[in-house]
Amino acid sequence: MKELASRPVVITRPLAQAGAFATQVTAIGRMPVIFPLLEIAPVADSTELRRVLSVLERYALVVFVSPNAIDAAFQFIASWPQAVAIGIVGEGSRLALRRHGVDDAHATIHAPRNSARMDSEELFKALDPEALHGKRVLIVRGQAGRDFLTDMLRDRQVEVEHVTAYQRLLPQIDAEKAAHLRSLIEAGSEWVVTSSEALRNLRQITADALGQDCVVKLQRNEIIVSHQRIAETAHSLGFSHVTVTGSGDERLIAALQSPA
Repeated sequence: MKELASRPVVITRPLAQAGAFATQVTAIGRMPVIFPLLEIAPVADSTELRRVLSVLERYALVVFVSPNAIDAAFQFIASWPQAVAIGIVGEGSRLALRRHGVDDAHATIHAPRNSARMDSEELFKALDPEALHGKRVLIVRGQAGRDFLTDMLRDRQVEVEHVTAYQRLLPQIDAEKAAHLRSLIEAGSEWVVTSSEALRNLRQITADALGQDCVVKLQRNEIIVSHQRIAETAHSLGFSHVTVTGSGDERLIAALQSPA
């Protein structure tokens, strides 16, 4: 256990979401290091976002694709209209809703039932498309992403609209951050990654800042992911030690307490 405790646990979430998880990592005797692989920024012009969020009552269901979408949208939502159902795809989003005062007492919240696959496919299975027939659904997201849910709902004559609530940006890496990245890779860190985009950014940043030799070392580090799709991305990028935990911070923490 001493060797395990000495290995850095790299938290790759956006900065605003990393602190609470770092506290949990410290509580189990591990050493957290916050190294965001995504930067979250407001949309350049929030006019459309404000307009859409001011008429939430017109929608039967509002789907938030991530905690970032919830945090960005609730800057402009004074109170949630109880008749409007909410769709989420992970436990992090449920916690984000609670931070903004919304839980099952305030709205019907639909979420995947299979904790091992918290994604849009599983969310669709948790919905009643017949009840949504002919009604409006709003999807609140960052830049355009996967459109599985949109396609499946539109196939069932549900009117789907989208609104962009935030931007996802590739972090800028200066010489100091590059040196920090190199030290983390060479220390044989465990990287907690909850986004395929963040994982692709990690590989790109390493290649651009440190070169291919460091990419090879990185690929031998431990990667802990919350979803099978992220694991598939990891394998496609050449990572050889990948652990899939399922959704929820408690599962990630449990994995960090077990020798790899």
